[in-house]
Amino acid sequence: MNQIGGNQFPSDTKRVITVEGNSKFEVKPDFAALQIDVVTQSEDLSEAQRENSTKMNQVIQSLLALNIDRNDIQTAFFNVFPGYDYVDGRQVFRGYEVTNAITVEVHDLNKMGLVIDTAIQNGANRISQLEFKLENDSAYYQKALQLALHNAHEKANAIASSLRLSYMPVPIEITEETTGGPIVVKSVSVSAARTVETPIEQGLISVEATLKVKYQF
Repeated sequence: MNQIGGNQFPSDTKRVITVEGNSKFEVKPDFAALQIDVVTQSEDLSEAQRENSTKMNQVIQSLLALNIDRNDIQTAFFNVFPGYDYVDGRQVFRGYEVTNAITVEVHDLNKMGLVIDTAIQNGANRISQLEFKLENDSAYYQKALQLALHNAHEKANAIASSLRLSYMPVPIEITEETTGGPIVVKSVSVSAARTVETPIEQGLISVEATLKVKYQF
């Protein structure tokens, strides 16, 4: 919202215009990060851990076979929980649940569906998060800031022109109102192997910036 001071100003009062500059544009993502989970259950903790380790190793090897760099595979978390059921008001031990999750970066986005299906077919039973990202997001945000400042200048000049000022307002304070554009996130839940490749739509990532600029005139 544009804010303009009153029509009358004391001679010793600074006359100020405050405007908000905005920018927004969309770009294609460069890579994606997805979280792949292997969950196993057993009354015997050692058995649950052994089965989980076997399946996760199969998943990792299958991803390496797709030319996923080992440096792009990282453990996200490893949890062990005892499970209980309530029968007739009594707590009955059901067994242990072991969850091992890895984060995988995929730089060939055309392989996303293949990567997901391959992981599922080799022992993964949950894809809990899929996030599209930009390799150089800071450069895009810097561009958004420049466009936002240009937008603020246009607004200030339009106001100065309507007030018939003999000179253009001078910026004296700039405040950054945003911390970068949002990332497109898609949640995918897959629990069984598929014979048809999972379709994944990349979409676009919105990068936006907002600046509040104070001009003196």
